[in-house]
Amino acid sequence: MGLLLTAIARLITGAQGHWQGCPPSAEQRIYFANHRSHLDWVLIWAALPSELRATTRPIAARDYWTRSRFRHWLTREVFNAVYVDRQRSDDQDPLQPLVEALAAGDSLVIFPEGTRGAGDEPQPFKSGLFHLAERFPAVQLVPVWIDNVQRVMPKGEVVPVPILCSATFGAPIRLDPGEDKRAFLDRARAAVVALRPPLH
Repeated sequence: MGLLLTAIARLITGAQGHWQGCPPSAEQRIYFANHRSHLDWVLIWAALPSELRATTRPIAARDYWTRSRFRHWLTREVFNAVYVDRQRSDDQDPLQPLVEALAAGDSLVIFPEGTRGAGDEPQPFKSGLFHLAERFPAVQLVPVWIDNVQRVMPKGEVVPVPILCSATFGAPIRLDPGEDKRAFLDRARAAVVALRPPLH
């Protein structure tokens, strides 16, 4: 089923992976990207080599991706997603599911903006990426720029539109010793934006 869905995703989106700053590797990684569509993590997952997909888990909003039986089955059984709660109690650590996945040796696909952006520029990154980098310094942090995926499912449409999309993977970054949280998050965001293809 995973191979079938990957083929469908590639047919609709093109799902081209461009490895500019690092090669695809079995090293444990956090892929962090701009966020424009509910299909973002599908595009990144489909752009990865098949041997990396089994250990790379996307982050999925629990309220959206468990809303129907099919979505729940798809994210749980096919993509092995890590569910996060967008609405949580004060005593709930939103990063705990991600921490558990990383501690188990999995790689992750995350979107530090926290919500989908409407413009061309990513919104400021939230603090989750910083705390994960602080807690798991050996995990590579790989920036990714997703291009064109928001056009696959235009607003108001119910059928995906075939569009050539790409995921550009950049050079890994790390949290520098003593680096300020906001400075790191701004640097991480800049690393993603630097991968954006030039406008023609």
